[in-house]
Amino acid sequence: MKILLHTDKMEQVEKSGVGRAILHQQKALDLVGVDYTLDPNDDYDIIHINTIFPESFLMGKKAKRMGKKVIYHAHSTEEDFRNSFLLSNQVAPLFKTWLKTCYSSADLILTPTPYSKRLLEGYDLGKEIIAISNGIELDFFKKDIELGKKFREEFNFSPDDKIVMAVGLYIERKGILDFVELAREMPEYKFIWFGFTNLNLVPLKIREAVETKLDNLYFPGYVPREILRGAYSGADLFFFPTYEETEGIVLLEALASKIPVLTRDIPIYEGWFIDGVNIYKGRNNAEFKEKIKGILEHKLPDLTEEGYKVAKERDIKEIGKQLKTIYEKVLNEEVSIK
Repeated sequence: MKILLHTDKMEQVEKSGVGRAILHQQKALDLVGVDYTLDPNDDYDIIHINTIFPESFLMGKKAKRMGKKVIYHAHSTEEDFRNSFLLSNQVAPLFKTWLKTCYSSADLILTPTPYSKRLLEGYDLGKEIIAISNGIELDFFKKDIELGKKFREEFNFSPDDKIVMAVGLYIERKGILDFVELAREMPEYKFIWFGFTNLNLVPLKIREAVETKLDNLYFPGYVPREILRGAYSGADLFFFPTYEETEGIVLLEALASKIPVLTRDIPIYEGWFIDGVNIYKGRNNAEFKEKIKGILEHKLPDLTEEGYKVAKERDIKEIGKQLKTIYEKVLNEEVSIK
């Protein structure tokens, strides 16, 4: 059994959650000994497609004609496409139509969470959909005190600074406007946002937010994951004010690194995250402000050990085992996996 992990335009998606998920797939298959290739000219039994570009769709159709099995990984939904780039809301219905075309051409559809599975089931795709986490590299993302100190030194933070960090693209859906507003309202804390999006692709209000000049607000752009690991270890709070996700790999990275986490109370995190038990949640800036203060001033309980348990359940080694089982089932045309 050999898998073609297929991705088009990697240079465009490598700095996103999709790019991270693709690297996780490679690592997961390495760990369980599943033979795979990234070269579409190699021989293979199953093509596992991660992108929704026209070339990806055509590659799937070609694979079908060659008698290969096709798995589409549904990293995107209409819901998480909205409030992202210029004109995204206007073209969202067309985007959904294209997603349906791509996903319904597969033998099996994978998606990161039960929540995104429920969304996709509403698309009437007519194909089996399996929820499987993108996983987390527990061996890499773990608390490292020395790396945390190095992060503070490199970004000119003092040992006494209280740092709120976030990771994501410069898009409204990620909650960047709320992040900037809270930095404005809470000058006693440092706010740093890692990630990057070409500002020519986003609405004016997002460009203005990123260009906001505050003494406690920082936008260093995209950084390698080695630096990000140091930030998780050196910051005091991971704040994830996103409005919509299919999973949120950076959230799992933060939990694995045992940094306190505050996220928005949205449907995707119902059931596996409980406010005040393994994570903190807020619905608006007023609640976020209250909980940021509570966490940073140590007036709220430390939930990092309970949060770590959620990340541990999604260890990339386990994801590799699940992918191997799914591939074997698809190859044998047994796709009734729940």
